[in-house]
Amino acid sequence: MVLQRDHCAELLLRDMGIAPVLSALILLFRDHDANGVRGVNPRAPPLSPSNLINLYIRSPDFTDMFGPEVERKWQRAWREARIFEAGPDPNRKKFYITVPYPYASGSLHIGHGRTYTIGDVMARYKRMRGYNVLFPMAFHVTGTPVLAIADSIRKGEEKVVKLYEDYLRIYEDDEERVKELISSFVEPENIARYFAEKIQRDFEEMGYSIDWRRKFHTAEPIYNKFVEWQFKKLKDLGLIRKGSYPITYSPADGNAVGEDDIEDGDTDKVSVMEFTAIKFRLGDEYLVAATLRPETIFGVTNVWVNPKATYVRVRVGDEVWIISREAAEKLRYQKEDVEVLGELAGSDLLGAEVEEPVEGRKVPVLPGEFVDPDNATGVVYSVPAHAPFDHAALLDMAREEFASRYGMRPVEIEPIKIIDIEGWGDNPAGEICERMGITSQEDAEKLEEATKEIYREEFYKGVLNERCGKFAGLRIRDIKDEVKDWLRDMGKADTFYETSRKAVTRSGNRVIVAVLRDQWFIDYTHPWWKERGHRAVDRMLFIPEKYRDVMHGIIDWLAMRPCARRRGLGTQLPFEPGWVIESLSDSTIYMALYTVAHIIRRENIPPESLTEEVFDHVFLGKGVPEEISERAGIPAEVIREMRREFLYWYPNDLRNTNPPHLSNHLAFFIMHHTAIFPEEHWPGGISIAGLMIREGAKISKSRGNVIPLAHVSSRYGVDLFRLYCVGSADMESTMDWRESDVNAFRRRLSRMIDLVRHAIDAEPHPVGRMERWFLSRFYSHLRAAVDGYERMRFRDVVLHMIFYLLNDVKRYEERTGKSAVGVMAHVWEDWVRAMAPIIPHTCEELWHMAHDTYVSVEEFPVVREDAIDPLLEREEEFIDSLIEDIRNILNVTGIEPREIYIYTADEWKYLALEIAARTGDFGAAMKEMSREMPERAKEAAKFLKTVFKDRLHAGYVPVDEARVLEEAREYLSRVLGAEIRINPPEDPGGKRKVAMPTRPGVYVL
Repeated sequence: MVLQRDHCAELLLRDMGIAPVLSALILLFRDHDANGVRGVNPRAPPLSPSNLINLYIRSPDFTDMFGPEVERKWQRAWREARIFEAGPDPNRKKFYITVPYPYASGSLHIGHGRTYTIGDVMARYKRMRGYNVLFPMAFHVTGTPVLAIADSIRKGEEKVVKLYEDYLRIYEDDEERVKELISSFVEPENIARYFAEKIQRDFEEMGYSIDWRRKFHTAEPIYNKFVEWQFKKLKDLGLIRKGSYPITYSPADGNAVGEDDIEDGDTDKVSVMEFTAIKFRLGDEYLVAATLRPETIFGVTNVWVNPKATYVRVRVGDEVWIISREAAEKLRYQKEDVEVLGELAGSDLLGAEVEEPVEGRKVPVLPGEFVDPDNATGVVYSVPAHAPFDHAALLDMAREEFASRYGMRPVEIEPIKIIDIEGWGDNPAGEICERMGITSQEDAEKLEEATKEIYREEFYKGVLNERCGKFAGLRIRDIKDEVKDWLRDMGKADTFYETSRKAVTRSGNRVIVAVLRDQWFIDYTHPWWKERGHRAVDRMLFIPEKYRDVMHGIIDWLAMRPCARRRGLGTQLPFEPGWVIESLSDSTIYMALYTVAHIIRRENIPPESLTEEVFDHVFLGKGVPEEISERAGIPAEVIREMRREFLYWYPNDLRNTNPPHLSNHLAFFIMHHTAIFPEEHWPGGISIAGLMIREGAKISKSRGNVIPLAHVSSRYGVDLFRLYCVGSADMESTMDWRESDVNAFRRRLSRMIDLVRHAIDAEPHPVGRMERWFLSRFYSHLRAAVDGYERMRFRDVVLHMIFYLLNDVKRYEERTGKSAVGVMAHVWEDWVRAMAPIIPHTCEELWHMAHDTYVSVEEFPVVREDAIDPLLEREEEFIDSLIEDIRNILNVTGIEPREIYIYTADEWKYLALEIAARTGDFGAAMKEMSREMPERAKEAAKFLKTVFKDRLHAGYVPVDEARVLEEAREYLSRVLGAEIRINPPEDPGGKRKVAMPTRPGVYVL
């Protein structure tokens, strides 16, 4: 007979009578723990029948009573009761939290769900702490992504059509409906509208406590008017201007592209890299090599070209350059006067000699198949003394069998050292290659490692030597643009821009760097603006704190940002028709619009009435409502109401998002607020949640490891998902979704649900010693949970209120032989309220078994400090530690014990340890012991050396060990399967003299 559920045990006892099952139950429960039946311990004496009847066997999966039907029930109840709709209340402190609105171009997955769940947990916690909480949501649809999707579907591109059919099948069961919707997706607005609706449904089914009255999407007229207002403010401040600047660009789309337009651009940022294009004279032409380190030109020995690539002669101004065909295509977008004159094979350049630009030395052109023709100019110069790749490639060229592949004779070239590095000789690259056993350019992995080490050594220790002329003595880490500017001023170098990685748009079109004329930019270089940005960062909350310095660095780095393009959904630039504001520039201060969007809708205010002066008053307090009312046609009281609403909610107290948003959205969020709003309305804080992977791999459609957010309820249950999301990893860490771990969380959640469910109707146990211990442990965990919530360390909350608490349940049942249901009856309400922010549906269901209010808006439980007894907890830790020590002895010796002798330390040792704990210093402790017990000075010295060596004094809490052992004698005997003798007069093993406080002497017989 195997009993799996506590109610099964109850039925057996009721219907069969106790006698027929008692013997079987005794065997089953001899080694009972909170995990269920562990097996029979032959050493353990049987439990008494009275204690046995009180034990419960935990269900391994009791969450079936809290499935989708229960989730929907409470979501519907919350919605109908409108408990998450927030309005100004001068008598309550407010908390305004936002999470970036989702891009409505497809279904969301569990990785997105982690970010939104963290935001919702914080919103729910603050609400229960008495705050008036606003947690709104909107939908992002602007930019080119939705446009690109619609174009691809219109063209019938199979990959995109299949992807969107799969997205639709997440929500639609009817294949005819899927086909109908795909046909409608040739219009980008239909894509955005459909997925905004479905994402809202997903969020509702996740139990997010959002005030949906305030929703909008970024292509609707009221949002357009708000963004126009923002850009007029920036223009008035001189922060928007036209000019030429290198930007990421899609030639196929004829448009500048940003993070939202580039495939994986949100998580793998594409930036503009500035190469120095150095001109090596070849007759009347120039072979142009690109570098990120122009200071190394003084050590050049040769130039590499790819013999298998195609190169072209291009006229640039009055010069002719030789660069790769791919580079020439990019150069057309960077300079106005580029003309391709003809092509030549890379092999045609081999063996030629070019003139380096500094000393006029002749250096050879050599084959390098490692040269990427699609990176910068497709030509690389060689500095073998300092570049391990160059050194290894020249080792190959010195071998006849290698050189003959290209119809060349072997070449031996002496390296030229130009950087003195402390601890390195005349050929640093050669030295490290020899040390690492690198003999060929084919040792790519080792060469990467060697390059990193050399560059690191050069950066921190390197100084340019006498070969570098006027630059001799400059430290590498101090070099900025000196050499580059010098070469350009002499006409021997130019600029070539390249992307930081190869990239394509979301529709698959190539991304390059272009220098566009008359492009609109936001200019972040103004000193006064950067000063405000830094001041805002200094006064904000950052979770984790490490991102504060990161943000300071980003603000320093911010320069020119293209803010408009010629195509895409969005807001028209208010001061030049034909330009559309790009999708990150229009998403910087929209949190302000949440505060009044519901009023605009309620009053049916037409977009044309949302004039600049209306927003000036609502957000900046300018103008007189009655005068504005006459011109805008909005009642003055409504204008005043919008102003009051904004003033109540602003600033945005906390914005929760992910690390990829730091360098763009979050930086713009801070900077635009500091430009437009007074300081009291600048952002209050930012929290950064790590990304999610699944089973060790990035979540992506191509890997087939995407779990749609819409499937969470049916596949896992919403509360289990929420619990695992916040409990399996610290917020700032990357979270790895692992099914085996999810199941472990499911088992523990089930056990807690089952325990609490029974505790609701149970008679509370009388409060004895172990009940006091359990209550102390519970409120210690609750105190830790409060700290976890406050610092957004939600994993700590879950550890304390589920995992550690279940350990205490197990401990209580082992110590008392009773079910923990009776002691849990004392605290179940506090447990339910404490866990409600994380598992709200479960807690709402449990709460309503005894109450008719919503736990979601109940007060968070108060930590009962009077119930916390550190000494009592320490006493139980002492027992645990002793049991562990004895079990280790039994395991090592293999003894089957009959008797166990336990000896507590001599009284003077307790006094010595208390002195050590109080003084914290060996010398001071010895001095005091010499005064207190001069006759034991020698013993005390030896004892105190052990104390300080093993740090026994750290956090020492005095425990009456003899008394505690006497009280626990029966329990010790039961769990260890032997008679326990405490401080007997006989000492057969001589263990009394070695006994120490916290470490009793033990002898097993």
